Amino acid sequence: MTALLRRLLTPVVVLAALVGVYLLVRDQGADAARAFARADALPLLAASVLANIAGLVLAVHAWRVLIPGDHPIRGLRAAKIYFLGQLSKYVPGRVWGVLTHIAHGREAGVPAARMTSAYVLSLALTLLTGAAVGLAAAPAALPGQWYWLCPPALLFLAGLVRPALLTRPVTALTRLARRPVDPPPDTAVRRAVLLALASWTASGLHLWLLLLAVGAPPWAGLGAAVGGFALATVVSSLAVIVPDGWGVRELTLTAALATVLPGGLAAAAAIASRLVCVLAELGSSAVVLAWSRLRHGTPGKTTPPAAEPPARTPAPTPVPTPTRVPTSAPVATPIPTPHPYALTAPIGDDTRVHP
Repeated sequence: MTALLRRLLTPVVVLAALVGVYLLVRDQGADAARAFARADALPLLAASVLANIAGLVLAVHAWRVLIPGDHPIRGLRAAKIYFLGQLSKYVPGRVWGVLTHIAHGREAGVPAARMTSAYVLSLALTLLTGAAVGLAAAPAALPGQWYWLCPPALLFLAGLVRPALLTRPVTALTRLARRPVDPPPDTAVRRAVLLALASWTASGLHLWLLLLAVGAPPWAGLGAAVGGFALATVVSSLAVIVPDGWGVRELTLTAALATVLPGGLAAAAAIASRLVCVLAELGSSAVVLAWSRLRHGTPGKTTPPAAEPPARTPAPTPVPTPTRVPTSAPVATPIPTPHPYALTAPIGDDTRVHP
């Protein structure tokens, strides 16, 4: 029943959100398109893509430090696993990402329990830090009422001092779900939180550069862009029935950017942000996967070792053979034949000789 309800709600929510964005952007969409097509806006667009890629690189490091122990998941291998998991978010459901991490972690010799723990904790810390960065959009939305930001900011700082305040609710929930996870050391959690904050900031700068391209005020637009992007991404991540929050993120982002831009231009900037994010994610994934293929070869195939030249066997030492001295054949001694007139008796005194 749940699967059927999700299958029915997904297209309805996406269609409703896209219709809402279209109604917002139809009046000023042409003006935004002309603003993005100006020659002086091209450097801002290129810098926007690079800023989003920098945010993705920092996110890879924030996830990797949560894998405890000594393991070979680093550098190119870590980027490959992370980006393959990122590609799975375009499919409804959250199970594909963790399955991808488990499968590739097992190939690297990391147990499934460690990969699952790192994935769940990374997801929780990403949402938590995104909500914290999202507070930066509050001053533009509620000018003069910034004081109410102090309690959540102090609570977040307390979590940096005592990381157990951040990880203990996550481990408790996973224990109730009978999928317990093991939190990494406090040092790793602090590093992951700081890297996640840097990732959100770098990713939000891509939207600020887009706002500059359409003429938003620089300093007012900075908080709205960085905080609005983080807040909209967190809200869309919680909409699990929509692949990658399509439509939900655009509506939330439009509401945040409407504090510094007209509604039509805010919606156009939200759509441009989606295009930049998709380009950065797919482009980075393609580069990482192609580089990994060239460096490590086709997965599942091993390169046969080069044939070694045959060892030279020393020639056998000739064994001297004794020289056979030719011997002459024995000469047969002829037996003398008696002469017919030869004497047959010895000659003596008594012998008579006939004439």
